[in-house]
Amino acid sequence: MGLVMGERAATGLFEHLETDRLNLGHLKVILLSGMGFFTDAYDLFNIGVMLLILTPLWGLTNLQKGLLASAALWATVAGQLLFGRLLDVLGRKKVYGIEAAILGAGALASAFAVNFTTLLITRVIMGLGIGGDYPASSTIASEYAPTKNRGRMVALVFSMQGVGIATAVVVGQLSAAYLPPDLAWRVVAAVGAIPPLFVIYYRRRIPETPRYSLLVKGDKSEAKSAVSLVAGSSARDLPEARAERYGVTDFMRTFWLTLIGTAIPWLLMDVALYGTGVFSNDITATMIAGKSLAAQVLRSGIPLLIGIPGYFIAAYLVDSAGRKNLQTIGFSVMTFIYALLALSYAGFVGNLGDVYKYLLFGLSFTFINLGPNTTTFIIPAEVYPVRYRSTGHGISAAAGKFGAALSTMFLPLLQTRLGVGSLFALLALVSIGGALTTAVFTPEAKGLTLEEASRERLVVKSPQPLPVMS
Repeated sequence: MGLVMGERAATGLFEHLETDRLNLGHLKVILLSGMGFFTDAYDLFNIGVMLLILTPLWGLTNLQKGLLASAALWATVAGQLLFGRLLDVLGRKKVYGIEAAILGAGALASAFAVNFTTLLITRVIMGLGIGGDYPASSTIASEYAPTKNRGRMVALVFSMQGVGIATAVVVGQLSAAYLPPDLAWRVVAAVGAIPPLFVIYYRRRIPETPRYSLLVKGDKSEAKSAVSLVAGSSARDLPEARAERYGVTDFMRTFWLTLIGTAIPWLLMDVALYGTGVFSNDITATMIAGKSLAAQVLRSGIPLLIGIPGYFIAAYLVDSAGRKNLQTIGFSVMTFIYALLALSYAGFVGNLGDVYKYLLFGLSFTFINLGPNTTTFIIPAEVYPVRYRSTGHGISAAAGKFGAALSTMFLPLLQTRLGVGSLFALLALVSIGGALTTAVFTPEAKGLTLEEASRERLVVKSPQPLPVMS
């Protein structure tokens, strides 16, 4: 028996998964995982529409608006850290579906809130479930994906965020136009409970991922069953293998630069995305007037809709252009757009015109989604070892939602005190920071197996000795 141990895995260990094209098995994983992201986005961005309705209805102050906008995001941070670790300790299958149940219950309960306090509490519950879905869905998608199309597969899961945002805009528009205010916001909230409650059963039945089954649990039979989901029943036998553990000190010494490269860009990106996305109405009100409630919902939603093609452009390009390149380009164009808007508001580049400013604002979402919004989700699912993959993703995602929570809590106050021009100048600086951090710290996983990208330490037993990879 050959015993192999090295910091990079034998590249043929999971060659049964290395199909050239995505197939129906991959599509099943994409849909089950993506439905969670549809709901995550819907429920995080529908608060913008809800606040438009509730502010005059309940007489909300700026502080209350900030708390409601950020409550689910603060809870998402906790959910990402908690579920990220549980997924690595207990396994993906044991946890998958539980987070969807929490998310669905919180979303449904929020529709029956009777005041500011009860709505705040129910959105916290919902946020815990949303947080759990980030490391769960990304890890499962990446561990089932073929190397050649892994970026595309994980990006397609994440692209459902765009569909969720579009649905939030459409449901908000229709509810505001045709329903009385006290019913309209409840319908907007309740719709967010439907997708997660629908997929709970199917998520509980998905097999444990092949990599976790073999490398952590040591269950070859379960791993082969998981491989057959995407590779068919003809999958060959697997060697005996296990992933070595890292001590805390050893892990931090090996991956501290990686943690900076996956967490900080995500934090900076979410400061821009969630601050401008949730409070799009307040920002666009300085560009285009909207008298009726329905007109305001439409005005605030169109920039988010302009950004949706970015998700699918990213999915098309990510495996050829590389994650790091797309992330750097996205941050760089964001910097240019925000700086141009800031200079326009300050009068340094003349008056661009309200319509051009409005379109530029929408274009900023296209490049957020084409670049860092998608890539910051993909990279952490690739560059951490299997025993710590969900943990690393959870920490990175929690850093992002920490930035999102800060921006949604304080953006209304900053806009009131500094003005929209200064706000865009601040976002330009944030985007510069994201581009520089990406260039210096973010690793590239394009074309590498998960075992190579994560510097997995493996012990592999095989009938024929395998060469040690270095």
